[in-house]
Amino acid sequence: MIEDQASSLRKMNQSRLIKVIAVTGGKGGVGKTNITLNTAIAMAKQGKRVMVLDADLGLANVDVMLGLRVEKNLSHVLSGECTLDDVLVTGPHGIKIAPATSGTQAMTELSPTEHAGLIRAFSELRSQIDVLIVDTAAGISDMVLSFSRASQDIMVVVCDEPTSLTDAYALIKILNREHGVFRFKIVANMVRDIREGQELFSKLSKVTGRFLDVALELVATVPFDENIRRAVRKQTAIVDAFPGSPAAVAISQLATKAANWPVPAQPGGHLEFFIEQLVAKQAVGNQR
Repeated sequence: MIEDQASSLRKMNQSRLIKVIAVTGGKGGVGKTNITLNTAIAMAKQGKRVMVLDADLGLANVDVMLGLRVEKNLSHVLSGECTLDDVLVTGPHGIKIAPATSGTQAMTELSPTEHAGLIRAFSELRSQIDVLIVDTAAGISDMVLSFSRASQDIMVVVCDEPTSLTDAYALIKILNREHGVFRFKIVANMVRDIREGQELFSKLSKVTGRFLDVALELVATVPFDENIRRAVRKQTAIVDAFPGSPAAVAISQLATKAANWPVPAQPGGHLEFFIEQLVAKQAVGNQR
């Protein structure tokens, strides 16, 4: 009875839907984790309660980039040793981080059932948040696809390299043709100026427009900025270390924009983060 009451209170407290954004890129080296962390911190500075899921399960680096000490990680959640709330660590401006492991091959070879179990664990989360940002691994593995599909918005980070565009297209193609995802938000990263970012977006749009039934939206052009390297060396975010720098300003604008993306009022028909809350919200709406 007490547990039922506690569960009911949790659902009442978290009745507001949580925005879930996957940040992916198809390949490594495009600055995906930097975009994730700085967007999360910029959102927190704007008053949002934000959590980052380090979904690069075998090569985790979110906690390292911020110099945080981690006692437990997602592998302990999967093994049943503890709950998701138990592994969370607090980062700058109160952001919560769900850390993964590094150098553990078993975590990169999870079964679809284990992926689903990890995603479902978020429905039992007690910590109060407004936004979950999922930093996926590079590539087009089942893990990347699972976490991307479970999110409401997919942000694809690209840079001006042929392999970046090729791999981004491959990821979009699989998510579209095999999993029915139609909308993608594009971040042009490490570009010289806005014009180069728009040209990069145009290249990707032309290819997807010819072969796929998708809608792409350019949501940010983040300029190449030496201050990013300086911030990384300090194990801090550029939006904190150099808030007036070009990249920090662009990412802060992205954070403001992302905070206003609408949250769907009902489930999308497949496994999603916080699915229980979506179902509960839909049930309440149907009763009115």
